[in-house]
Amino acid sequence: MPEDRTERNQVFASAPQQPQHQSHPPVVSAADKLKADFGLDVPVDIVPLPSCGRAYPLEFPLHNVDSVEIRAMTAREEDILTSRALLKKGTVISELIKSCLVNKAVDPKDLLVGDRNAVMVAIRVTGYGPDYDVELECGECGSKASKTFNLGELSIRRLGIDPVAEGMNLFEYKLPMTKKVVRFRFLTGRDEEEILATSEKQKKLGLGNDSSVTTNLLYSIVSIDGIDDRAKIAGFVRNMLARDSLALRNYIKNNEPGIIMRQEVTCPSCGNSEEAAMPLSTNFFWPDSL
Repeated sequence: MPEDRTERNQVFASAPQQPQHQSHPPVVSAADKLKADFGLDVPVDIVPLPSCGRAYPLEFPLHNVDSVEIRAMTAREEDILTSRALLKKGTVISELIKSCLVNKAVDPKDLLVGDRNAVMVAIRVTGYGPDYDVELECGECGSKASKTFNLGELSIRRLGIDPVAEGMNLFEYKLPMTKKVVRFRFLTGRDEEEILATSEKQKKLGLGNDSSVTTNLLYSIVSIDGIDDRAKIAGFVRNMLARDSLALRNYIKNNEPGIIMRQEVTCPSCGNSEEAAMPLSTNFFWPDSL
């Protein structure tokens, strides 16, 4: 039976026509809504990156970028800090940084550890101020005393060595004893989280022996004399001469870009002056009093 084209055309003609281009309402950010509702601006700070972006690949948003913008810490970030799920996963710092970074294209896990620390310290300052109270033990007499670190006065160590190629987190060092040429990289937030997760698994399995030296070297070393086989590198690391291991670790530590979390302190009991490392205790993000 032939189709009634007149009736069919009338049905289509009666259907509502969709516009070819639909306009969507602009996305309003939480900061914009806060300003519209209460006339308040969430402060934005600029944080210098110790690496100056030199060790990030060309496609990474921070390649050759020397600073990032962060939004000041708010109650929303305090919720992140108290999230049991994030604390259990060991990802709380990454989520905190992600929440405060203005540029959402940046994955905090891909940041070098030194850059992450710089951003983390800056976020803490925006939230609770620069004073950080800790208890230190004197290396001379063993007495304990309180010390207030000024987080705003911590020095930055810039990246002072050149990568093997533009936009690569890859550097070279010749071991002093065996003369092997090691290519290594600086650890990232992703590496830190993986190392922490592995350490927690070992504790649950009752494997209490501390292998932090070899673990960090395994994550850092990319190749040895051109050999990049991970099993062979692991065998080399486990049997590396102590002097070579120490020299490599010191070279990495002394050249890694980051915040210098050390300050000169004087013991009130014996008067001994020494450079002390700033411990990251539980009150770093939760000071006792403000």
